[in-house]
Amino acid sequence: MRTIFGLCAAILAVGGFLLWKQMQLPTEAGAFTGAPKAEVAALIERPKDFLNKTVLIEGEVRHQCKAMGCFFFFSVGDKQLRVDLEQIAMNAPMREGRPARVEGRMIPYADGYQLMASAVEFQ
Repeated sequence: MRTIFGLCAAILAVGGFLLWKQMQLPTEAGAFTGAPKAEVAALIERPKDFLNKTVLIEGEVRHQCKAMGCFFFFSVGDKQLRVDLEQIAMNAPMREGRPARVEGRMIPYADGYQLMASAVEFQ
């Protein structure tokens, strides 16, 4: 009986460690180039001014993709800016409600615009 309990404890310990290791996704993806900083509000209000220009923005992650974390939103009041991470971090760590720093370019998306990230750092 002790052998069975010992074996179960070992399996749980190893399984727990492997699960923990799998959950430890990188907190940074892509390479920051030193792009000029912009305000999220400015990108939301005047997206055409930033089309195809690389900028750095900071904000709090809102409404992150629940499946893989491949996109999220930065909010200013009731308006949102979609940040797409697909090209640099298809499986991003879930950081909803936490700060992030993103470098990327504004591009057309659906009926509006989004920031296509080239680098992201989650805090």
